[in-house]
Amino acid sequence: MTPSSTPKTALITGASRGIGRAVAEAFAQSGYRLFLTCHNSMDELEALARSLRAEHHISCTPVRADMGNYEDVKNLFTRIDTLDVLVNNAGIAHMGLLSDMTEEQWHRVISVNLDACFYTCKHAIPLMLQKHRGKILNVSSVWGNVGASMEVAYSASKGGVNSFTKALAKELAPSNIQVNAVACGVMDTSMNNLLSPEELEVLREEIPADRLGDPAEAAKLILQLADAPEYMTGQIITIDGGWY
Repeated sequence: MTPSSTPKTALITGASRGIGRAVAEAFAQSGYRLFLTCHNSMDELEALARSLRAEHHISCTPVRADMGNYEDVKNLFTRIDTLDVLVNNAGIAHMGLLSDMTEEQWHRVISVNLDACFYTCKHAIPLMLQKHRGKILNVSSVWGNVGASMEVAYSASKGGVNSFTKALAKELAPSNIQVNAVACGVMDTSMNNLLSPEELEVLREEIPADRLGDPAEAAKLILQLADAPEYMTGQIITIDGGWY
């Protein structure tokens, strides 16, 4: 992107840490105007926004929003007048037996991981239709492809994200809006603090690459998809070190 060109605008949800933070850093380095959200870590998000503005001389707006709450998402979009790229990254995990899970816990996982994609896309699509172009990129998981014991709600939500991606891609293809997803393997993020060091070591031994993924690697792939050919849509792309 040349200095004289109008910067593209991206919304990245769940951007205060982990993959979302790495995605924000990658898009800032590429000159994007950014809107970043988080729910509970505003100090971290505001510090990130200040750092990205100072280092990359971009517009970067941090917004507190519960992406699983429709009114929060609706209010978020009152601040966004144009949009080129939507990265649906916000997500939560829950580990435990399904029979021990409460109704509230189930609905919370589904709302943040899956309902949020509907909420953001509902508001992002009209902005993209104005330009007759856009990229919607959903962060999914290998568990959405194969399922994980003790993580039924999370697996179900990410499987839903995958189907959502494929269906919406077909719906929006005539409008030149591409929808793809990145299914991540085990990434070195705080979400995996739910796992003990011993459990992480067992997972590492199962991964052919012999290590956990770096969030920056997922971010690099997501940035590449934001500039992928327009004929590429409806794809679930796995980045997992050869695990599945």
